[in-house]
Amino acid sequence: MAHLTENPADKERFICIYPIYINSKKTLAEGRRIPTEKAVENPSCAEIRDVLTAAGVNVYVENKMHPREWNRDVQFRGRVRVQVKQVDGSLCQDKFSSRKDVMFYVAEMIPKLKTRTQKSGGGDTSSQQGEGGKKSKKKKK
Repeated sequence: MAHLTENPADKERFICIYPIYINSKKTLAEGRRIPTEKAVENPSCAEIRDVLTAAGVNVYVENKMHPREWNRDVQFRGRVRVQVKQVDGSLCQDKFSSRKDVMFYVAEMIPKLKTRTQKSGGGDTSSQQGEGGKKSKKKKK
């Protein structure tokens, strides 16, 4: 019945954003919708939700999968619904006039998230641990 409602404020009328749309690791054929140079590496639904909530937009996450996503991991699950228009049909925020605007904004903001900046710092320590693991293997031989 979702297609019958004309009210842009109904949850069924919110636009859908799957993480795959802004994933720089995917090709256009695999479902990416924006250019790679603007896309983000493996974004999650939680990150998309956080960015849009911070922007003051109505969002909610659904436990859905993108049809072209072959990986069934929890990390790749989810779809974010975003309210772009109000009941009267006017835009909720002028900067989000289309679904492309929302995708570009999200892709631009995710790398600035604290979780992302911490992860990049934490990546160095995990690689050092990996090297340490290799050294211990050599000792066993």
